[in-house]
Amino acid sequence: MTAFTTLFLSLLILSAVIQLWLGRRHIAYIQSHRDAVPAAFSADISLESHQKAADYSAAKTRLGMIQGMVEMALLWAFTLGGVLQWLDGAWGSAWPVAVLVHGALVILSAFVISSLIGLPFDYYKTFVIDEHFGFNKMTRAMFFIDLLKSTLVGLALGVPLLFAALWLMYVSGEMWWLYLWLLWTGFNLLMLTIYPTLIAPLFNKFSPLSDETLKTRIESLLTRCGFKSQGLFVMDGSRRSSHGNAYFTGFGAAKRVVFFDTLLDRLNADEIEAVLAHELGHFKHKHIIKRIILMFVASFLGLALLGWLAHQPWFFTGLGVANASNYMALLLFILVSPVFTLLLRPLFALYSRKNEFEADEYAAQHASAQHLIEALVKLYRDNASTLTPDPLHSAFYDSHPPASIRIARLQA
Repeated sequence: MTAFTTLFLSLLILSAVIQLWLGRRHIAYIQSHRDAVPAAFSADISLESHQKAADYSAAKTRLGMIQGMVEMALLWAFTLGGVLQWLDGAWGSAWPVAVLVHGALVILSAFVISSLIGLPFDYYKTFVIDEHFGFNKMTRAMFFIDLLKSTLVGLALGVPLLFAALWLMYVSGEMWWLYLWLLWTGFNLLMLTIYPTLIAPLFNKFSPLSDETLKTRIESLLTRCGFKSQGLFVMDGSRRSSHGNAYFTGFGAAKRVVFFDTLLDRLNADEIEAVLAHELGHFKHKHIIKRIILMFVASFLGLALLGWLAHQPWFFTGLGVANASNYMALLLFILVSPVFTLLLRPLFALYSRKNEFEADEYAAQHASAQHLIEALVKLYRDNASTLTPDPLHSAFYDSHPPASIRIARLQA
């Protein structure tokens, strides 16, 4: 066993231990607080709703723990278990093909296997957990139609990108990773631009906001905040789930504001304005731009590292692959990166929570802190979001601050 194999196995086991430990802590914590609504919410959330949120969170966490262990076992099977080595040999002996096609087939095969193993978990989450707690509105036909659509869209976008990436790796010399980074950056910017108008409508219906009173109020808020969008749209989220949300999507001139129809049904005009002001806070603080830049910097550093690893024999042999190749280096890097970066998750979660606090403060200044609190309480209740997450689990995973801390800051 090489030193790199030992390091990889150690981090893989550590990742499994951390996920199980944090999951068990989280379940135990929310169950220990299940029988009493936190004082700050007792006037607005019933004990029944609080217990529903606790049970829903515990059920999702248990499923996540099982899925995490299956994914860890699959990663071991792909690497040290020899599955990638077998796939490489199987496609090579099937028929003589060009090296780009061979590499693409190996990578696509690994992604198909991962997707098929993850599919039962998505199905169980939708038709068992969400169904039991009253959130699922999807039919099984809709579930599989969505799966087919997402697969076709993924292939239509991903296969050309994959071939372009492999071609650059083979023809661009030692600096292929830089050209690949430029390709990846351009692809992401393109997706940000075309997603709202070309891709999202394949899955949901987007209708212009028809409530003229609410529309005038929201447009006034957008004008005060200096935000220009392509329009205000309502998404038929109720076709699939009873969860509510609102978000900005798009990039540059393609920006648009989207409300779930479930959100509009639950909140009054004051609360909707406060929620939108929070989203505008992300825009005014340039959180979206900063995250895009951070993603591009991280991908630049990652691809530079991959450019070096692709020339290191120990990188391949340490992960169970005998034959070094550019396509295998790319695939291995994608698969094992989460294991090596797991301990960075709390830092990203901390940065995200900081952004949420800043957006809340902006909403308090340009709308109403009290109306935002009222909206958040309704969303926590209706979405069955636990009010009592384990602090350590939340610090490791949650991109949003716990409800009690967030509302206490708004009240202050």
